[in-house]
Amino acid sequence: MLACTTCGRENPDGARFCNGCGATLAAVSPPREVRKTVTVLFCDLTGSTELGERLDPEALRSLLAGYFERTRDLVQRHGGSVEKFIGDAVMAVFGIPVVHEDDALRALRAAVEMRDALPELGIEGRIGVMTGEVVTGTAERLATGDAVNVAARLEQAAAPGEILIGDETFRLAHGAALVEALPPLDVKGKSAPLQVHRLLAVHGDEAFARRLDAPLVGRLTELGRLRSALDQARADRSCQLFTILGSAGVGKSRLAAEFLVALDDAIVVRGRCLPYGEGITYWPVVEIVKQLPGASLDASSRHGIRALLGEEQGAAKEEIARAFRKLLESIARERAVVCVFDDVHWGEETFLDLVEHVADLSRDAPILLLCIARPELLDARPGWAGGKVNSTSVLLEPLGDEEAQEMIASIARLDEPTRRRILDAAEGNPLFVEQMVALVSDSADGAVTVPPTIQALLSARLEQLDEAERAVLERGAVEGRIFHQGAVQALAPEETRMTTRLASLVRKELVRPDKPQFHDEDAYRFRHVLIRDAAYDALPKSVRAELHERFAEWLDRHGQGVVELDELLGYHLEQAYRCRVDLGLADDRTAAIGRRAADRLAAAGRRAFDRADIPAAVSLLERADAVLAGDDPARLQQLPLLGRALIESGNWDRATAVLEEARDRGTASGDRRAVADAAVELAFLSLHTDRGATHAQIGAALADAARDFEGIGDGVGVARALALAGRLPFWAGDTVASMEHEERAAAHARAAGSRAQEVDALTGVLLAMVEGPPSAGSILERLEQVSLLTSGSSRSDVGLRRMRADVELMLGRLESARACIADARALAEELGLSVIVATGIARTTVEIEFFAGCFAAAEREAAAACEVLQAAEDWGHFVSMVPFLVDALHAQARAEEAAAMVDESERLVIAEDFDAQVGLRRARSKLLLSRGDLAGAETVTRDALGRCEGASYVMVHARMLEHLADILGRMDREGEAAAARRRALSLYEAKGAVAFADRARAGLVLAAEPG
Repeated sequence: MLACTTCGRENPDGARFCNGCGATLAAVSPPREVRKTVTVLFCDLTGSTELGERLDPEALRSLLAGYFERTRDLVQRHGGSVEKFIGDAVMAVFGIPVVHEDDALRALRAAVEMRDALPELGIEGRIGVMTGEVVTGTAERLATGDAVNVAARLEQAAAPGEILIGDETFRLAHGAALVEALPPLDVKGKSAPLQVHRLLAVHGDEAFARRLDAPLVGRLTELGRLRSALDQARADRSCQLFTILGSAGVGKSRLAAEFLVALDDAIVVRGRCLPYGEGITYWPVVEIVKQLPGASLDASSRHGIRALLGEEQGAAKEEIARAFRKLLESIARERAVVCVFDDVHWGEETFLDLVEHVADLSRDAPILLLCIARPELLDARPGWAGGKVNSTSVLLEPLGDEEAQEMIASIARLDEPTRRRILDAAEGNPLFVEQMVALVSDSADGAVTVPPTIQALLSARLEQLDEAERAVLERGAVEGRIFHQGAVQALAPEETRMTTRLASLVRKELVRPDKPQFHDEDAYRFRHVLIRDAAYDALPKSVRAELHERFAEWLDRHGQGVVELDELLGYHLEQAYRCRVDLGLADDRTAAIGRRAADRLAAAGRRAFDRADIPAAVSLLERADAVLAGDDPARLQQLPLLGRALIESGNWDRATAVLEEARDRGTASGDRRAVADAAVELAFLSLHTDRGATHAQIGAALADAARDFEGIGDGVGVARALALAGRLPFWAGDTVASMEHEERAAAHARAAGSRAQEVDALTGVLLAMVEGPPSAGSILERLEQVSLLTSGSSRSDVGLRRMRADVELMLGRLESARACIADARALAEELGLSVIVATGIARTTVEIEFFAGCFAAAEREAAAACEVLQAAEDWGHFVSMVPFLVDALHAQARAEEAAAMVDESERLVIAEDFDAQVGLRRARSKLLLSRGDLAGAETVTRDALGRCEGASYVMVHARMLEHLADILGRMDREGEAAAARRRALSLYEAKGAVAFADRARAGLVLAAEPG
């Protein structure tokens, strides 16, 4: 049997033309297994048992034969195929053998006609319709998938004479389906209730409504050419043939509508070519003739028109074409005629001959033949309008970015992230923009997804390709949006005409040439990423698995020099692995593919971590972990780095779980490196999240890790452990000891040849210098030295930019400080360093804005940081940030708003955390001040200053002295206040903190003024 690619009807072997629609038949290759989205219809008779009891067996057989024949005819007339008869039930599928963009609508039309036809046979049925992905093309050609089961369940749930349809089907045909929504339906075997609709009727030809009321954008040139063609027809009383070509949804109909709306001095008639059905050859011509006014015609022309309308018999196609031309000429001599033919790519050969006949031979009458078609027209008719001086064709390209933005703004008001996601996904196709905006507007969460209408449209377009071209396109889709001819040839070695196939796909506007990534290769890009997705989705997972693995082999041979080679190879091997797992192929080959994928993904993840691209590192390392068996030794090597990346990204719960697994597995297997790696990162987490942890415990764990690293000769590991250990004295208030520890860590890293670890340790040195005794000038000098060691875009660079902002603030260069911290924030956000944004960057930003007197801005920054840290349960940083929020609120006479946070922080802070202990005392004193308790505020402040005397945090010490002076001034103890300010001034001057020293002097002068 030969299946018609136009209507889907099966025809006898050897037939040249389809018995259903008359289209030319071509021999097809044996069916191949494919995945596709189809619409399944189940119809079952009701009361068949009673019929069997009441009727004679021969009468029952005759009745059922009539029922089966009638349902088969209805299904095939709408382009579906009957898969099987089951007792007195019929299963039909729309989309097999050929997918059409309106399969759901075809199925609903067939269902309504079936429902209405059964009573004529003296029987009644119930019908269920469902759309979904199936696998087909197997030897038995039956569709297999969940949609089949659900359609059967819907049919069983329907009442006699009722049609129940699934939500997926309704969304594909909502523009034409009149339905009644029903309560969600519990279906056996489904985990969640189904959204179900009762189908009442089908009206119209459009499965979904198009918006033609939005302003036309980006088509002014084409509109001008169209208007010029009509002007030309009028000027020389000629027939002009104008063809608008473009892929589905690119805006052909919208352009035509804009042109036609302004035509008040011409007769406009319109006909549409149908994709299937009986009598479709002249359908658009008949539609137009019925719209035209009467005209005086000769006898031959009158006969041709009547034959066209089915009123008379015996007219040849040449006679009909001449009669139609004469009719147009007769009317156009009085008033210009614009004759619009929609969807000409579906036109039959006879119809296309008729259009060209009119264009070639019409004389002395202003006629514009406006044809709207997809590029497929040129496949069926390569010489369309060729050589005609009165012919114009325009190819509509997708809209540019600005034009697409203008279109979105004219349809709906969307936030910028949503608008950008739609722009990226739609890639300038107006229909895609329109449908995605509609879907976002209708969805509760505002998610941008690909509407099923677009998926159906693209799948149907690819189904029109011949098998060889589809195979080439599908293999290109395996490589990705951009693919190379050599790779496709490797995936399709049997194809001997690869260049010809690719050229044809270019002509059909499916792909376009692109810049190659490999030497001596030709590259192509899919015209739209959704075309690539549609081609890829048609491949069975068994085929995907094989092709991804084969492509990885080709890429490994040809991809040397490609920077992302590990990531690309890892991706394709990962896809091969996942497809095999989905198919239940849990064998040694699957495991081997998984290990190869993990090796490549982990290598790419390590590089991403080294360049501080934390989101990429987390993604790659987690993917590497996911394709390995739980007990695979390779997992243990990757887990510590994954834990570090998760820490940097702020996902501390997941980091803890990963690192604890690494520690436990390492201990069980005797892997000292894994244990030591995990110990260092877990120590960092304990420092920030464990309320019961002490510096002594953490220091001991880090010392053990350093010894383990030293024992296995891992100098970088030693440096990492020492660097974190250097943070302990810093947190305890001893910046001098911290600098010494960090310098030793830097030396170990330098000896091990790790520039990144050396810079990390030197960043710790600089952090201690900023808070400790070294002067601003010496800090700047060291900053310059360390900056020479960095790439300019690493995690350490974020810290360096932040510390430069601190020094610029000390020197009173406020705008420069703001610029530096803005640079630091931008880089941190780009690298996905959420913890650093909410800690160091937030703290410096608050200090800058507070110093500038912008208390509201300081409050916003501190409050946002506290919220993030509280959600992450990062108590170590949280308790240090709360005092800065209190500072900003106190300056606005609202300190009491943070009282609960201060109480909570005092319960959470650990004893060794000098900065937080002093800061919280500053915050408590300001709360007491706001309540009028000056004596209590003084007591708490002096307690904090006592802690400062035993530490080396110069800037913290000086600020507390200024705060004490403020309290004493309120108590009219000016002498003591002046002494405190002079002490603060001395510390600022020694530090070289010019701006703060000036502020302290100003305070002294103000206090000395009378009154």
